[in-house]
Amino acid sequence: MGFLQDKRILVTGVASHRSIAWGCAAAMRREGAEIALTYQNDKLKGRVEELADQLDSDIVLPLDVSTDWQIAHLFGTLAEHWDGLDAIVHSIAYAPKQELAGDYGEVLTRDGFTAAHEISSYSFGAMAKASKPLMAGRNGALLTMTFIGSVRAVPNYNVMGLAKASLEANVRYLAASLGPEGTRVNAISSGPIHTLAASGISHFRSMLKQVERHTPMRRAVTAEEVGNAAAFLCSDLASGITGDVLYVDTGFHILGMG
Repeated sequence: MGFLQDKRILVTGVASHRSIAWGCAAAMRREGAEIALTYQNDKLKGRVEELADQLDSDIVLPLDVSTDWQIAHLFGTLAEHWDGLDAIVHSIAYAPKQELAGDYGEVLTRDGFTAAHEISSYSFGAMAKASKPLMAGRNGALLTMTFIGSVRAVPNYNVMGLAKASLEANVRYLAASLGPEGTRVNAISSGPIHTLAASGISHFRSMLKQVERHTPMRRAVTAEEVGNAAAFLCSDLASGITGDVLYVDTGFHILGMG
């Protein structure tokens, strides 16, 4: 019996076997959780349904976090399948591609800034708010994904770094807000992983090679390793942890100079 046996967990952001969200969903299913997945648009629906089959799940629901209506509709529909929800994995982030290349001060735009914060940070708080009826009384967990660019200036990460800093503040404020109800809120700061989303960052392969050369473990972290940490944080084993950011990056965050 796994340590997530009988837990019901919603995982957002699964796009392929290479995504961090997939690493989380697979690890959680391995530990006994029932999984529900979301897809952003019709183009991704079939792919996500195939991945859901591998998790023994038939709950695949649409979610475009750019509208509050879609977020509310997601949890209303999920309530038709489950009478309660134990955890949510928020693995959603976006910034216009042109904002993720070049000098931050040159490429920054008002629209890009707004989009990055709305999709990458606001959506986490909005989902936490909309899910409260389903998570009431279950001592559940909310988990999101961040990156060291929230606290360090990373080349080409630009406005996404600001959005991730906002997301981490969101974690702390939600932890304080939802703690009295028994809901914990945390984030994982992963090292760079070659995912579909990461391919939008200019010179990402160079960033990955830099990490592999200098990180204490001399390798990049894997989506499976992030998934294992996520499964722990969403389980009762982590019942005393909230408002925290757990680094899962093979030690890169401890370095001062490579």
